[in-house]
Amino acid sequence: MTNSIALFILSLSMISTINNVKLIAHGSTRGQSIKFYDFKVQTKRVTKLCNSKDIVTINGMFPGPIINAQEDDRIIVKVTNMTPFNVTIHWHGIRQMLSCWYDGPSLITQCPIQSGQSFTYNFSVAQQRGTFFWHAHVAWLRGTVYGAMIVYPKTGVPYPFKFPYQEHVIILGEYWLKDLQQVATAILASGGFPPIADAYTINGHPGPNYNCSTNDVHQIDVIPGKTYLLRLINAGLNTENFFAIANHKLTIVEADAEYTKPFTTDTVMIGPGQTLNVLVSTDQPVGKYSMAVEPYKSGRAVLYQNVSAIAYFNYIGTPHDSVSLPAKMPRLDDNLAVKTVMDGLKSLNQVNVFKEIDENLFITIGLNVQRCHSKTPKQNCQGTNHGVMAASMNNISFVDPNISILEAYYKKIKGSYTEDFPDNPPKFYDFVDGGPNNIPYDTQSLNGTRVKVLQYGSRVQVILQNTGIVNTENHPMHFHGHSFYVVGYGTGNYNALTAQFNLVDPPNMNTIGVPSGGWAAIRFVADNPGVWYMHCHIDIHKAWGLGMVFIVNNGKGKQASLPHPPPDLPQC
Repeated sequence: MTNSIALFILSLSMISTINNVKLIAHGSTRGQSIKFYDFKVQTKRVTKLCNSKDIVTINGMFPGPIINAQEDDRIIVKVTNMTPFNVTIHWHGIRQMLSCWYDGPSLITQCPIQSGQSFTYNFSVAQQRGTFFWHAHVAWLRGTVYGAMIVYPKTGVPYPFKFPYQEHVIILGEYWLKDLQQVATAILASGGFPPIADAYTINGHPGPNYNCSTNDVHQIDVIPGKTYLLRLINAGLNTENFFAIANHKLTIVEADAEYTKPFTTDTVMIGPGQTLNVLVSTDQPVGKYSMAVEPYKSGRAVLYQNVSAIAYFNYIGTPHDSVSLPAKMPRLDDNLAVKTVMDGLKSLNQVNVFKEIDENLFITIGLNVQRCHSKTPKQNCQGTNHGVMAASMNNISFVDPNISILEAYYKKIKGSYTEDFPDNPPKFYDFVDGGPNNIPYDTQSLNGTRVKVLQYGSRVQVILQNTGIVNTENHPMHFHGHSFYVVGYGTGNYNALTAQFNLVDPPNMNTIGVPSGGWAAIRFVADNPGVWYMHCHIDIHKAWGLGMVFIVNNGKGKQASLPHPPPDLPQC
């Protein structure tokens, strides 16, 4: 024990900087490498799109610093909040085995870190490697507070594909000229729809299609005849995006930090919360090629920013004044392009998903309109049919509690939530084409903080059924604390008699885009005790209530039980 303490103190004295992250120290204990990082949540003034404003950042960087680690490393990040806003950080895709207290969603696993306070996240990336990212999980702070997290294989363990000449992180985002916290507050107060983003960004840069942005463009310089690995991350708030490189093929080799069978395509669609690793061969004539980002317009009644973000995939030797070749993009509403890529995603190896099911849930997801109860309806009821916009799972719009659900569960505090999230919707009908939400009748959602309790080790199947009550659109559903096999998906209403499942080599993911006007089936084992959020990663939908919580009870023994909370856990 004394040696461990001495090693810890020694490691704290080591100072280095890697990839612009303030890496406080690097140590190890019992063979496990430990990485210490220092995150300062602070505002920074930036100028984009002809305007200057203050944005919230980590260490003054936009996007934020990259965390680098290896499989099985322990990551320790001290987060100090130097802004007037509440903040938490979620480590997206990290399973947090037996470390639920550090998962990060506000009021789900912790109270937010208040102004002037600090909290130290401490977790292992156990048996995980690939492309992850971290982001704020309070209100719309995620619009600027995000960064990549790259976990490499163990030393000596190769990639299961051709080793790339170089690797590059490509983070897709959105940018608003107005203050994001004010925008989020105003939307919820109005009961209506959000404004469109003023620009899409690639690594924080909008590119030459936007005002005052000719030089605000990201560029990758490449050498002919090489293979490059691009780590694609969609950190955007409210838009799913197509991504393509002019005249170049993309070979997908990883999705959501899990290796896949190589699949080559011209274009990928990547939703908020999703990551893809793609190989690109520089097999074209020397020139400057556009990397383009455009919206996937899956919702028939949703407004989108239609100006594409551009970055440059530039061959070394190209004249400086060369015009970039444009990328050929799909139609904005091209569902087939999305389905083609989804059909091509298979786990690298055979997995043989379990066939016996302990918990079988059927969950509808979609938008609702609630009746207007405001005394000032013109100000507060600007949703469809003069109502208030909402979103729900099995017709329950999730409401944040006053204290974190994890703390209430651990301390057995009554009144914060109820354990009655329904296994099925209140009624079955034509979910895709029926049930219009015309106030004052039909499927107005109910508000509640309801959870579904699972026994440790339960084998769970969830059918996620998209609804067309207000609008059909693709919903990127993210599950904290677990990954899941996407065993099936399709259009229309789910039919157990005709649905085709892949139980041999389905992709293993943490965020699944439930098809517009369709369904997806996922399976997972509830082997991680704690409180785990499942929600749409389109932030306005999450804010409207498109989320729910699973509680996984303790199993037998210390290795299957939730540990004690950390001493510096923030208080509400």
